Amino acid sequence: MPRPIWSGAISFGLVNIPCRVLSATENHSIAFRQFHEADGGRIRYQKVCELDGQVVHQGEIGRGYEISRDTIIEVTDAELDSMPLPTAKAIEIVAFVPAESIDPVRIGDSYYLAADGAVAAKPYVLLRQALQRASKVAVAKYAWHNRERLGLLRIKDDAIVLHSLKWPDEIRSPQSLVPKPVPVDDEEIQAAVDLMDAMAVDDLKGFRDHYREALEDLIRAKAQGAKPAGAPPEPTAAPVVDLMSALLESVESARQARGEDQGGAGGDDASVHDMAGHVERKAANAPAARNAAKAPGKKSAAKKTNGRRSSA
Repeated sequence: MPRPIWSGAISFGLVNIPCRVLSATENHSIAFRQFHEADGGRIRYQKVCELDGQVVHQGEIGRGYEISRDTIIEVTDAELDSMPLPTAKAIEIVAFVPAESIDPVRIGDSYYLAADGAVAAKPYVLLRQALQRASKVAVAKYAWHNRERLGLLRIKDDAIVLHSLKWPDEIRSPQSLVPKPVPVDDEEIQAAVDLMDAMAVDDLKGFRDHYREALEDLIRAKAQGAKPAGAPPEPTAAPVVDLMSALLESVESARQARGEDQGGAGGDDASVHDMAGHVERKAANAPAARNAAKAPGKKSAAKKTNGRRSSA
């Protein structure tokens, strides 16, 4: 396990649970170094004072809040440490809520909370079992890196996990991104549901980072003086007539990838047969739609229809 990044206590009413915080995730991304292509020299970043042009060391750097272009209010480490924050050394539980009430957009980094010492074992297990019995998660406040934060405590494999949460006012509204209402057939929705069923898995254990593996192969080949393997040609996708056809083809492809029989279960046969009939009906009605689009007084509609046909 990694080294603890914080130590304090979980405050649960009058119950105090000494704990250590450890990162619950690790980064396997491959890191690159920047270098000067002309001579291979490493590129390094330095902090330079804009007034005298001198390189400034970390011990000489202060912090402040800019209230105007030429005015900065200095704030020292001692002033930050003396602020009256009750959560400075505690993860203070302030509420309990159903897990499904937490918007996943608000969830950030994850940490394991480990009981710190034998005295913490019983209250740690007590909190864990109470959360499990109540089927709830805990909302907590804590202060890290000179700011108070909001967190979520839940159970994972008999351990208490802390997820950082965004404050409510930190979440942007998505309303401006929502498409305008468009008609969607019930058969199209069912086709999308069938595709979800065909792509369903029990867990995510089988997923791998293929890009990182290919990057490792590339670096290994170049280190050994070999020529890296080129990228395989991208498969050429057949043109899709409409959304329904794309869904039906996707369902078939997903079922074949899972090794299912083309026929599937009896209920699936009926569903796919009905959807195929829907596509046939749309194709049969296409000439009438084209003639209607060419009628006088509907030039704009005709242009839109032709545009869709040419891009299919």
